[in-house]
Amino acid sequence: MTRKRKTFGLDEPLRHPAHERPLSRRQFISQGLARGGAAVMGASLFSLFADPRAARAELSADLNALLGDCGIAQAGAGKIPFICFDLAGGANIAGSNVMVGRQGGQHDYLPTAGYSKLGLPGDMVPDAAGAGSFIDDSLGLAFHSDSAFLRGMKTRLSAGTMAAINGAVIPARSENDTGLNPHNPMYAVWRAGADGELLTLIGSRNSESGGNSMAPPAFVEPSVRPTKVDSPNDVTGLVDTGKLVGLLSQEDAVAVMESIARISKNKLDRVNTRISRDAVIKEMVRCGYIKSASIADRYGNPSALNPGLDAHIKGASGIFSDAEFAGDAEYRKTAAVMKMVVNGYAGAGTITMGGFDYHTSERATGELRDFRAGACMGACLEYAARIGVPLMLYVFSDGSVNSNGMLDNSVNGRGKGVWTGDDQSTAASFFLVYNPAGRPALYSGDGRSPERHQQLGWFRADGSVDTVGSPAGNNVNLLVEMVALNYMALHGEQGQFAARFPLHGMGSPELRDSLIAFNPVVNGHI
Repeated sequence: MTRKRKTFGLDEPLRHPAHERPLSRRQFISQGLARGGAAVMGASLFSLFADPRAARAELSADLNALLGDCGIAQAGAGKIPFICFDLAGGANIAGSNVMVGRQGGQHDYLPTAGYSKLGLPGDMVPDAAGAGSFIDDSLGLAFHSDSAFLRGMKTRLSAGTMAAINGAVIPARSENDTGLNPHNPMYAVWRAGADGELLTLIGSRNSESGGNSMAPPAFVEPSVRPTKVDSPNDVTGLVDTGKLVGLLSQEDAVAVMESIARISKNKLDRVNTRISRDAVIKEMVRCGYIKSASIADRYGNPSALNPGLDAHIKGASGIFSDAEFAGDAEYRKTAAVMKMVVNGYAGAGTITMGGFDYHTSERATGELRDFRAGACMGACLEYAARIGVPLMLYVFSDGSVNSNGMLDNSVNGRGKGVWTGDDQSTAASFFLVYNPAGRPALYSGDGRSPERHQQLGWFRADGSVDTVGSPAGNNVNLLVEMVALNYMALHGEQGQFAARFPLHGMGSPELRDSLIAFNPVVNGHI
């Protein structure tokens, strides 16, 4: 008798006999045995003031003019919001989700055997019933028509939002089941200009990168280490202003803080602190008071940051229903990060989702988890559309999986190949860009055909990454640089890449042009 293969629930832990017993936090997350906590720390003189009031004051012009001098960013520093999904454990991206092909691009299809390794049976390869019959390009980037990512995204995206999205896939190997992949691009995106009003970087894990995978050590900057945000409580806790706003109206509280800032400035201008770094000390004190006044001015009611009170996010007309929001921590985590980043309160954010080490010798577990991840990706893109700002969404995982050609014909297995083992050679990443002005146009600055800019690298006929297809093909550090290059190109700033990343490995300007997906979405500031 054949033993029926078990399908794991969405939040059920995975336990592989071939893997060592999980010991590290990363291993627990990748196998779905642990989730992130919910502690966060603010970073200003918040204790000077208080419980919220709904009224909004205006910071006086003399102090408002000093915000930039004090490094207090406004409106996301004028850059495109950036969110990345870190799918811990080695998720499938290539073939069964995002379409990949040979050197000619996504539509330069692999042989049937190559797609079988990527989980697609012969009757579901891209052109099984005619040219492109299993291709869906409703998001610009070509997905398999039965992609779980795509099906999940479509549960959140309106037709108008889908028509304003485009994307690119990056075939690139990465090690399986390890947090040592320097995959996370947060610090690189910050170096490219991303910043926020309240925080520079956020992440759903309390780690140096804010996610499961590490950031390239050369890019790490301790002063902008991501603040942990993975729930609505974390967001509202960022702006607890004490009691001053509760004792006074918000306008009066801001006036008090402005007076303190002016008195402090006048006092500091007249004294010598007798400290060797006198000017630095004075600037720190002065800017601390100005930042506190600014926080009371803009966020006197921290509930305004609460994703659970945002009608675009939750409720009858929201992206998530009340029941979904209450019942699924992944949806609440996604809502918290997208609320902060899309509104410019943070420059960039990482959403880590665990349990993607799903080579369980069946297909249904992976399909269900990919579908929910897709719903979270779609929520971010739809929220950007409702707010009316661009968004770059990047998706990566530590390694990937392969199939031996056996099929899972269960309802949730959908007749696709079972995932039977880890496989770094089938890995890829992808990004999507939403532009309120319309679908981003593929890059036209180097004379190459547009389809060569939709797939940055390529796969071999046997279903494995061609490691010479791009600088990132066999180097995760350079994958981060490629993402940063494309982020800068969306602003028309790729010419500044060498200055921002002087030790980069992206080669000549001509090679860099070949690795850019899109023409600028914005020039200068949003």
